[in-house]
Amino acid sequence: MSQLSWGDGPTQYFFNLTPDRVMDALEKNPILGQEERCTGYCQPLASFENRVYEVEFEDRVRKVAKFYRPGRWSEAQIQEEHDFMLDIRDAEIPVVVPDFFQKERDTLRKTEDGLFYCVYPKVGGRQPEDLPPEKLEQLGRLIARMHGVGVQREAKTRVKLTPEVYGEASLEFLLKDQIVSPSAEPRFESVVRTILAQAKPLFQGQVIQRIHGDCHAGNILWNEKTGPFFIDFDDMVMGPPIQDLWLLAPDPESLMHLVEGYQQMRDLPRGSLKMVESLRALRMIHYATWIAKRYEDPAFQRAFPHFESPRYWDELTSDLERQLARIEAPKEIW
Repeated sequence: MSQLSWGDGPTQYFFNLTPDRVMDALEKNPILGQEERCTGYCQPLASFENRVYEVEFEDRVRKVAKFYRPGRWSEAQIQEEHDFMLDIRDAEIPVVVPDFFQKERDTLRKTEDGLFYCVYPKVGGRQPEDLPPEKLEQLGRLIARMHGVGVQREAKTRVKLTPEVYGEASLEFLLKDQIVSPSAEPRFESVVRTILAQAKPLFQGQVIQRIHGDCHAGNILWNEKTGPFFIDFDDMVMGPPIQDLWLLAPDPESLMHLVEGYQQMRDLPRGSLKMVESLRALRMIHYATWIAKRYEDPAFQRAFPHFESPRYWDELTSDLERQLARIEAPKEIW
């Protein structure tokens, strides 16, 4: 099984996924205890990787249906995503989990065209912005509790966030398929290989466990009455716990508040903070590779019109060179 985080082959598009087919799939596989038909309201929501729709049923209840991009995750990998979310819910940690179909923990279905899908309740909340220290510490405690659940069992089919998977595999793909602009390729390859050489020792001996994997502000909603809750575990990985903290921190001070809250609930593995800048670089490399892997999809061409230009790769290479300088700089705070 492939361990590439952007899939093991050319992914297909969603041209056949019309609103009629979305609603037909939902009516053929009703949610547990629900036999309502759709009203005809089927609104696409913003999503690059998958296709997501808000659908209304005759009882006026609205649900969010998520159809997975074929060619990326296997059924087993998607099930491990759902299992992690359900494990978190069972630990009474606030998270939005898929609805059940015929029985408890029965969360995944497949359309006649072979698309895996699930259905979520529609929930309300806002993205957290400019959080004060006490709310950052609150998030840190919740993430620590989530990781306490994550470490209890392994996700055997999910990707591992390592320099080999996020870095070497990405670089190999970009070079083999001649994605990088020729004018930038020597510099790009050199800086990526240097970053990977710096990163690998930092990962040695580190805890690799189930984590959210993409725990940025857009994947946390905040309800003023109930507090924050986690959404969208599509990029769940086996990775170092610090990954779920630094993505929420716009600056070192914010990160320290998150870490302080985290360590009130569980210890952060020794050496975690030294990994942050390497993880940031790996995310930059991985992100460019993700776009490259999807670029035949017209949605990606519209969203990233300059991706194939020399300017894109010159700027990315310069950004990575600056990131390498941050990796190599001494960090007294750590």
